[in-house]
Order: sequence, then C-alpha cells, then structure tokens
Amino acid sequence: MLSSSGSKLEAGRFLGHHDELEIDKLFRFVVKNKGSDLHLKVGLPPYVRIDGTLRPLNREPVSDEEMIRLIFPMLDKEERRKRIFDEDGGVDFAYQLPVDGKKWRFRVNVLQQMGYIGLVARCVKNFIPTFENLNLPPTLDELCKFSQGMVLLAGVTGSGKSTTIASMIDYINRHYRRHVLTLEDPIEYTFTEDKCLINQREIGMDVKDFMIGMKHAVREDPDVILVGEMRDRETFETAIQAAETGHLVFGTIHASTAASTISRILDLFPQNMHQAIRSALAFNMRAIIAQKLLASIKENVGRVPTCEIMTFSPMVRKLLLEEMDNKLADVIRISKDDGMQDFAMSLKDLVDRELIDRATAFEAAPNPEALKMLLKGIEFRDAGIL
Repeated sequence: MLSSSGSKLEAGRFLGHHDELEIDKLFRFVVKNKGSDLHLKVGLPPYVRIDGTLRPLNREPVSDEEMIRLIFPMLDKEERRKRIFDEDGGVDFAYQLPVDGKKWRFRVNVLQQMGYIGLVARCVKNFIPTFENLNLPPTLDELCKFSQGMVLLAGVTGSGKSTTIASMIDYINRHYRRHVLTLEDPIEYTFTEDKCLINQREIGMDVKDFMIGMKHAVREDPDVILVGEMRDRETFETAIQAAETGHLVFGTIHASTAASTISRILDLFPQNMHQAIRSALAFNMRAIIAQKLLASIKENVGRVPTCEIMTFSPMVRKLLLEEMDNKLADVIRISKDDGMQDFAMSLKDLVDRELIDRATAFEAAPNPEALKMLLKGIEFRDAGIL
C-alpha cells in the first residue's frame, strides 16, 4: 500500500496509469518503426535511429515553443525532475507508455544546449530477450552460476550492455531462488519475479545516489546486486566491497576491450592504490565482457552483438597481479577452455552463422589479420607469448 504522502506519479508508476501527452505520438512512432532512439533539437525535425542509422522525420522542424510543449509536461509530472533539470541543466529519467496493449519504456535525457532545450530518448524493449534471442555466446550462462564476485559489461554507449545484463539477470531469475537488488539511473528493464525476489531502485527516485544505494544494499540481504554503471571511484569501491563480502555484483563500464577495462578501472584510483585494486580484482572479478553492436544481414535481425570474454582464470589473475596487462589479450586468444574468446573469434562465428558479412566483420575487428587467419581456418597458437 502506498503511503499517504505518495504522489499521483508514484501511484501511476506502480498501477500503470498514464496521462496522454503530446510527445507520446513521437514515442509511439519510434516503437512502431522499431527505432532505438529519438532525438529532438530545436530547428531540426525529429530524428529516429533505426538499425543504427539516424533518420529525420518528414515534417517541419521543431520550434522552441513546440519543444517546451513536448518536454515540460514530462518534467512537471515529477517535481524532482524539474528541480534537477533547473539545477544541473539536464536530467535522466524513465518514461513508460502503452503501445498496442503493451507497456514500453524509454530512458530519457532532457538537456540544455546553446540556450535551447533538447531531448534524447532510448527505447527499451518491453520484454527481456534470452541469450539465444540476442545471439549471445551460450557460455554466458556459466557466468550466472557464481554465488559471489563481480561480472562487468564493457562497451561504448549504445553497445547493448544494459540489454545483455538484463538477459543475465533474467537467466538467474528463471533458474535460481535468490534476492536480486538493482540500482539503476534510470530503471530500463522491469523484471517480473519467477524464482527470484527482485527489488529495483531508481537513482533520484527511490534513493539519492549510487553511494547511498550501495550502502543500503548490503543491509538488504541481496544475493545479486546490479549496479547500473561504474562511473567513479566511490561506486566501484563499494561494488567491489560488496563482491568481497559474498555478493554477486553485475555492472557496466565504458571501455573498448576486456583487457583495456583493467586500465580503465585503475584510472579511477590514485597510483598508490593500484596494487590493492589489482589484488581485489584478481580475487573477486569473475569475468569482463566487452561488446559491440553490428548491423546484421539476416532477415528480421537488426543488429547483433560481437563479444570478447575474459574470464579470470589462474593465468589472468597471475598476469594482473604481476602488472603484465599487455599479455592479457594473448591469453584471451588462446584460452578457449576457460570460456574465453576475443573479438576475432566472435566475428568469425557471426560470419559463419551468416549473421554479418565479411566486410562488417573486418571493419569491426581490432585485429583484422587475426580474423583473416581464423576465416582461413588457421588458429593462433604461440606457446612463447607467456
């Protein structure tokens, strides 16, 4: 039961109530055309990203007056959104509306630029796809079986990290009886309990920030914690402490490869802490998955992920502790038995399954020569690299 202080917005959030807004027409256009993002900028028509390409709508540019009409009602629905926008010049929140009888969610960012208001909204699918639906490596289910440690998803913005993590959390939900606690900014996918008890907390709505949320989390008896994004030292520090104290922690980070994620994490800390962080990673990290999204050639498949997976085998831990990060990529390449794969292996698999063409594979390959050898059937084996 909601408390007497709960606003109409809070009631709507739980009961599915939705007041029709003018901007809903644009959101529905995105859903019905299978778009991923909506961009609104004064002086230009609305743009929608479909299969990775931004396309302008065939209509007049958005005026300053229309932009205010479209955006302000969303901010006015929740006083905190308006306050954050006024103070910070931007605000993030989740927005939900029904389309054809189903609920769809958007991750919305309202911003100010050059004196005008703008909007970017990411459409989040109203169902959580499985590993098979996403064309992800089947080995990911092994990473969901740990009871303690940390699993990180690395990639640039728009690389599908959140969707992959949601799929992993949903796998746990379907197979294990655990308490899952998520801290997200904002909540993207909403989970329906199967075997798990799931609590989802939104930063700015349910709790002030990640630090406070993590402080509360360890007192809320979670088995699994999802931290939306490792943005700063404090968030990562509290997340790794949660992993050390017996929780399975999932999170995302901005990095281009699994191996380079290590330096990205170390950059969050002063030099005199690096050895301690290396030790914490070596004994608590279970895997780092780096991901990119590529255009597919298969009918009815928009984009597919290519994944690099680095599991924390004894060799990876040894190299990490001895500060030999430059050899991590080679270990990933030769360590199939530990569930690892590099981008070249992943790209070859996508080509073999006719999900992408060779041109796309070579364009995305960090090491085109290694991919060329794999496509010719030549596997990389060099016992001298270690």
